[in-house]
Amino acid sequence: MRLIVATVSVLSLLCIVSTNGSAQIKRTPAIPAAAPSRVFVKPADAELRKRLTRLQYSVTQNAATETPFHNEYWDNHEAGIYVDVVSGEPLFSSLDKYESGTGWPSFTRPLDPGNIKTKTDRLLGFSRTEVRSAAADSHLGHVFDDGPRPTGLRYCMNSAAMRFVPVSRLEAEGYGQYLALFNARTPAKASK
Repeated sequence: MRLIVATVSVLSLLCIVSTNGSAQIKRTPAIPAAAPSRVFVKPADAELRKRLTRLQYSVTQNAATETPFHNEYWDNHEAGIYVDVVSGEPLFSSLDKYESGTGWPSFTRPLDPGNIKTKTDRLLGFSRTEVRSAAADSHLGHVFDDGPRPTGLRYCMNSAAMRFVPVSRLEAEGYGQYLALFNARTPAKASK
């Protein structure tokens, strides 16, 4: 158990690494009006353990941190959105994703600020700002103030807490209201 805690502590510290400031961020068009809100009831713990992988459960329910550079989305450059793996809440857009050099997917802002909440985390002996999903209360990662323009923020997220929905699947999966974001741009390599 101590090894796991030590590993998580070291990995969490790595997420604090500053960005190189040379990332190019493309301004995202205005976010479309939200679709009618979905009512989400968080499943019981036993159901979550069945539905999620061991890593997804550990990250979302116990605030674990996945390994940098060895996770599903740190190097994903496909156009689309990232949703909470537990609730499906839309969290981030590839249009706001950038190369932070940390080994975790990093974003300049949330897709819909109402779908996330933050709280102070002092697990490592100093204050950090933890990011959680609003409806499912899933641990997503942390936000730091060393990101590029236009926000100056770096939402350093765990891939295991999210599911990626490519632009081609947005309508079919109930996220059609976000198509307008991508129709205004060329979807290829929107996240570089």
